[in-house]
Amino acid sequence: MGISVTGVEPGNTTVTINSKTSPNISKQVPVTVKSRNLLAYGPAEGNGLTATVNSDGSLHVTGTATSQWRGLSWTFPCPVQGTVKFSITGGISGLACNVKCLDANDNQLGEQINNTNSVMAIPAGTVSLFLNVISTEATPTAKDGDIRVQLESGNTAHEWMRPDNTSLRGGV
Repeated sequence: MGISVTGVEPGNTTVTINSKTSPNISKQVPVTVKSRNLLAYGPAEGNGLTATVNSDGSLHVTGTATSQWRGLSWTFPCPVQGTVKFSITGGISGLACNVKCLDANDNQLGEQINNTNSVMAIPAGTVSLFLNVISTEATPTAKDGDIRVQLESGNTAHEWMRPDNTSLRGGV
């Protein structure tokens, strides 16, 4: 006999299990439902760009990057192993987002994950992820828009979901 619990939205709750045969047997089990979006980010400033977090958890990016391939970044522990799917909803023309897998010495493992390589296996030895929002323009122009970026387990993109951590300070 097994019990299956399916989370509807991120948050904490308690599941109460009562015995049908013994009315004095009851067990409460804490349950935490996490976002399928494995990324972590938050306010950041550097290289001419500023990111803030909108009330829905998306990133609002403003400013003009100091040069091509410059922008903002966040590093956080890698929460999964296996295959992941990277996707962006919306986006800002002239800015690109990617994720790099890092080992314990902050060396990149494998290729970066982006819209071109949107389904990839997290390489063995990955301990942290490095999220970038960078300018792709040879002569960067002013930006002011929202980005909904998502990394999730598996190879199928689902509707964008706010990450669990949107208070991680970022930088350059």
